[in-house]
Amino acid sequence: MILRKLAIVLFLMLPAMGDDAMPPKIIDRLEGFTVIGVSVRTNNAKETTPDGQIGKTWQRLSQEKFVANIPNKADKNIVAVYTDYASDKDGDYTFILGAKVTSDKEIPQGMVAVKILQGRYARFTTEKGPAYKVVPDTWKRIWNNSGGERTYKLDFEIYDQRAADPEKSQVDVYVGIK
Repeated sequence: MILRKLAIVLFLMLPAMGDDAMPPKIIDRLEGFTVIGVSVRTNNAKETTPDGQIGKTWQRLSQEKFVANIPNKADKNIVAVYTDYASDKDGDYTFILGAKVTSDKEIPQGMVAVKILQGRYARFTTEKGPAYKVVPDTWKRIWNNSGGERTYKLDFEIYDQRAADPEKSQVDVYVGIK
């Protein structure tokens, strides 16, 4: 239920965080890596309705434990990728939920591999709190000030050990910038 709330709230237009919010850390050269996971095509408007796909994908993760079937995992983190943007935050995009891998030679049936491009990113770290609140709050900050001109090629979130408890989560959100 918490994961479903996370996805539904993720794309709601929430009030901007206060001026005391930490600015993003600019990473001029993030090394690329590969993620294998399940993918869906969606958009932010759809995600505010019961037809939203992201919450359903998180539910699948919880119920099916599909990450356990991903070979060659580099670590225990969950990675959420936003890519193939049709335009900007208002257009369609592909959402992939999976794990970082050391090789994409074996891709399980029903999954895809996506390359996280080497490049320049703004890294936003969420406040600590319920994932269904802190992650959407951070995306609202990004929509208002992304730390640079966004590329709309690829963005991603890292759910590491700090996100093990969904009620006390802290997540890093990486946004591709020029």
